[in-house]
Amino acid sequence: MKRVVRKYPVNLTEDLKKKLLYWAEQHEDVVWLDSNNHTDKNSSYKAILAADAFTSIKTDYYQAFKKLDEYQCVAADWLFGFLSYDLKNDTEELSSRNSDGLDFPDLYFFQPKKLFLFFEDYVELNYLDHISEEAAADWDKILSFEPSENINNAELPVKISLQTSKDNYFQKVAKMLYHIERGDIYEANFCQEFFAAETTIDPLNTYFHLNSISKPPFATYLKTNNIFAISASPERYIKKCGTEVISQPIKGTARRDPDPERDAALKLNLENDPKERSENIMITDLVRNDLSRFASKGSVAVEELCVPYTFEQVHQLISTIRCSVDTNIKPVAILKNTFPMGSMTGAPKISAMKIIEELEDSKRSLYSGAIGYFTPEGDFDFNVVIRSILYNSEKKYVSFSVGGAITAESLPENEYEECLVKAKAMREVLEN
Repeated sequence: MKRVVRKYPVNLTEDLKKKLLYWAEQHEDVVWLDSNNHTDKNSSYKAILAADAFTSIKTDYYQAFKKLDEYQCVAADWLFGFLSYDLKNDTEELSSRNSDGLDFPDLYFFQPKKLFLFFEDYVELNYLDHISEEAAADWDKILSFEPSENINNAELPVKISLQTSKDNYFQKVAKMLYHIERGDIYEANFCQEFFAAETTIDPLNTYFHLNSISKPPFATYLKTNNIFAISASPERYIKKCGTEVISQPIKGTARRDPDPERDAALKLNLENDPKERSENIMITDLVRNDLSRFASKGSVAVEELCVPYTFEQVHQLISTIRCSVDTNIKPVAILKNTFPMGSMTGAPKISAMKIIEELEDSKRSLYSGAIGYFTPEGDFDFNVVIRSILYNSEKKYVSFSVGGAITAESLPENEYEECLVKAKAMREVLEN
């Protein structure tokens, strides 16, 4: 599919980001990906805006990866969308029977007519050939847009309910620990849902609020018709660039402290905590195993192990695993062989997913799935959908989930406290 590219010098300010997204709201399909200036050697863009679907694919889990592979091969263009956690049922003999208030599709991708790629000091507008003459006019409209004159920012607070009570959470963690003691699993990610039914929110202003609090490296605003994902994710699931693939699982969390000395001590304690390190190392091993399914022989390597990274709300331990792939390996095959990501499942992976399904009260849906994009060359980059608010405006249902890794060393009280730390930003945005 031919695209016409126009370049404009630009400084991507917070004001311009708002203008871009308010302008994009006229379209039914929008994906905004923002690094919030967390750029490093693995970064390709400062931010990306994709809008206005030319073609799309929406499906449940049945043969979903096969359908996505066919769509990606035929389109051979930029594609943006999501993979829900429940695509696990396409990769293994698994099922999802828990309650689902969101009713999202399991997989959705679209080919945007209009694409904005932001670099350090310029933007590339990639428009499909048949609408390329709209690019200059659109850019002028964006630059001259005045959100304050058009947007009502007033929102009512949302009353959040818990799908799993505190007592019930403790009972379920005890069951998870029993499975670990029995040898069924070594580790599993156990999650709980916070939700509000019969509720409406302003998705875009909710995104702005959440992003201002968290400023994560994989921030996302996704809209497709009545479905919204508002993500402050700090985690990359997987990226392919040429013949290189990297995955960066997060395992290990500590709260921040306003006092610099106490904050530094919390970070150091996290880095040296045996329980937090063991969580991370087990998942790093799992990711190495997943990558070895398609990697060139001997190329899987751990580049970083249990390195502490600091974000606005928390400190996290992140590992980076890298491998090489042959040019004949299809992009979707890489996703299928690594999905769902190890950091949100456990080890061994299939046993962990079965136990998760048995003990959790809610269908995960897009939570602990992935949002990202494919390039025309078959490269891709996907985040992990955590620290995220999900919203179905037709069903008037708002949801966010949090969880943590349960190991033999886990104390239910500490795990519950970690969940509350992770939920803090989403609760603050919705309740205040």
